[in-house]
Amino acid sequence: MRNMSRMKRWLSAALCICMALGLAGCASSGAGTVSGRKRIVRISHAQSETHPEHLGLLAFKEYVEDNLGDRYEVQIFPNEILGAAQRAIELTQTGAIDFVVAGTANLETFASVYEIFSMPYLFDSVEAYHETMMDTDYMEQIYESTDEAGFRVMTWYNAGTRSFYAKTPIETPDDLKGKKIRVQQSPASVAMTQAFGAAASPMSFGEVYTAIQQGVIDGAENNELALTNNKHGEVAKYYAYNNHQMVPDMLIANLKFLEGLSDEERKIFTDAARISTEVEMENWDEQVAEAKRIAEEDMGVQFSEVDVEAFKEKVLPLHEQMLEENPKIRDFYSHIQEVNKESGQEKGEDES
Repeated sequence: MRNMSRMKRWLSAALCICMALGLAGCASSGAGTVSGRKRIVRISHAQSETHPEHLGLLAFKEYVEDNLGDRYEVQIFPNEILGAAQRAIELTQTGAIDFVVAGTANLETFASVYEIFSMPYLFDSVEAYHETMMDTDYMEQIYESTDEAGFRVMTWYNAGTRSFYAKTPIETPDDLKGKKIRVQQSPASVAMTQAFGAAASPMSFGEVYTAIQQGVIDGAENNELALTNNKHGEVAKYYAYNNHQMVPDMLIANLKFLEGLSDEERKIFTDAARISTEVEMENWDEQVAEAKRIAEEDMGVQFSEVDVEAFKEKVLPLHEQMLEENPKIRDFYSHIQEVNKESGQEKGEDES
């Protein structure tokens, strides 16, 4: 059995290597993979086939092929088949693949303005978060910031609110002291975790389950779907709603691919991206509620409502530090504070 397991791992690794080499070859030739006369459009992402992002991408595929099916065939590669996010972004830069879904933390090295999304407690409410992201005209300024790197964000996906989960209970910030916690590969996320007294352990999302299982780390931070879709609830039984970040995922496109489209094609791909966000968001809340039910009833995960203000106090000084160190986020930060203020006023009026 051991030999069989090794053989499976070896075959899986060999397949990934062959696929990567094949993609690299296509990129260098500039021709892409053609099925008959159709251009193959490849999309990579890290989630499962049931995740809201995958469902959104299926809507993207359907819309493109309904309108341009004689010219394009869209292929979706879930579960990091084409590599972890950072590697997949690099493949998108070169044109080996055309689109990738990745978190904003992965974009910070290409455009520092994206660091703002790693700022803890940036948004005062889910409403303010959604209002900011749905302001397409404003966000387009942010999306264009990676043009020099060879790719552009097409749209955003709701990735919920991030909180801590671990093998042992987290009721107060002090419960994080000394714990090794996986965070996204972002300096701000590392600084936030250290401010709680924990040891930050940046690593690929696909490595988290095994790392918790083997005791390499004590826990992680993410939304509820990570507990079920990625089975983290099997190895981490305590989830604390401290709600420290609202970090979107982004659909990123190779810029040369976009610029090579006709005006008609560009509009269809743009509309497909917008539709994919609508479908993803329609499925998000329902899947989060179901994930929580499954995690509680089938996995034995315990969810805790904690004093969010106690957690917030520990990390709010990071706002000034980040603004001082990164001038490129200041205008965006001011814009978000205005949205927070307006959203708070509207909420107060609704409750009165």
